Amino acid sequence: MVENFDGLLIHIGGMDIQLHTSIINWLMIGLVLCLFFIIVGKKFETADERKAPKGILLIAEMIVGLCKSIIGDNLKESTRHYIPFFGTLIMMMAVSNLLGLLGLQPPTSNLSVNVTLALMMFLLIQFTNVKENGLVNRLKQWLDPFPFLAPLNIIGDCALPISLSLRLFGNLLAGTIIMGLFYSLLQSVWPFTILGYVVTPFLHFYFDIFSGLIQTYIFFTLASFFLSEAKASEEEA
Repeated sequence: MVENFDGLLIHIGGMDIQLHTSIINWLMIGLVLCLFFIIVGKKFETADERKAPKGILLIAEMIVGLCKSIIGDNLKESTRHYIPFFGTLIMMMAVSNLLGLLGLQPPTSNLSVNVTLALMMFLLIQFTNVKENGLVNRLKQWLDPFPFLAPLNIIGDCALPISLSLRLFGNLLAGTIIMGLFYSLLQSVWPFTILGYVVTPFLHFYFDIFSGLIQTYIFFTLASFFLSEAKASEEEA
């Protein structure tokens, strides 16, 4: 029996599968975006190229342009190749970070979600490095400039997913906790409650909108930067 579990508990035979609320929210975001992509794809198939896009097509083009601006400065000519992967994750993370506006727990306030995203970026970077330079050259990079520095080079590479996940987790969780504490404070100081609700929109703007979108920008700017470094190492060799 699981006590104080915030989420969905599924019983399959003698096994219990626990889906935390943040995971469920992440899956729902993925489902909504899948429907959005399907609708946009159908619209593009029947769109007249001679006319300027409008409605959902205009929104889709603006989103793609925004995603390109986030990773384009780093990936440059490779941007087109990586935009489906990065663009999908950028949209999912941005929507996820804004869920606090609806009173829902942002999936990115769950450390396991952030670690998974950071590990995806880390594996992509390492795979790209090996693909571009070969396994032998990748191992040589860890021995540069001196072989005895290899442990430090490896630790430096492993620091990337840790840094990405903890930065995102800390900022999103802190915003969720601060807003929860603020609402609890409003309930205990009744004479000042009205003034509190005047301040609340500004707090939501910072913690749920500004901070959430900035963290999305930072996460994928750093990820695309290190990915570009892995691709550029072949040209420098």
